[in-house]
Amino acid sequence: EAKQDLGRLLEEFERIVEILEKIEKDLLALHSEIPMANQLRSIKGLGTIFIAAILSCAGDLRQYAHGRQLLRKAGLNLAERMSGKHKGQIKLSKRGDATLRKYLYLATITLVGTNPVFRQMHENNVQIKQMKKQQSLFKLLGKLARILVGIVQRGEAFLPEKATPNYAPAA
Repeated sequence: EAKQDLGRLLEEFERIVEILEKIEKDLLALHSEIPMANQLRSIKGLGTIFIAAILSCAGDLRQYAHGRQLLRKAGLNLAERMSGKHKGQIKLSKRGDATLRKYLYLATITLVGTNPVFRQMHENNVQIKQMKKQQSLFKLLGKLARILVGIVQRGEAFLPEKATPNYAPAA
């Protein structure tokens, strides 16, 4: 019985993988029609599904003057929590598109794992600047938002030299 269940699960897994591959091919076909998507594909590690999700939630990225506006739309801007006489901490507002927030976060995690530029920035934040890993991820998420809007505004491809600040060795 366990072997039969395992066989059924494997068949279901293979069927789902085929469906995902078909969806990804369809997304690639749609990306070729959107010039903005081709610019975003220049970022190594940012997959077609992430690009499609970000563009579908955020819309035309040319409408944003700065990456902070994209972060605000996702609800990733900072706001003070307070109630009555109570003054609270400064936290994320979360008053925005939850799907956009989710895909920006997942894209940042993926980029830290696959893109050497983002990995270097994350390691620098954690080791040299003594940030917690989650703090570093949210800082890089903001950087990703600024990069996405900047790439689309300027109409150019992603250049790692522009994204990486010049880290001077400690003297």
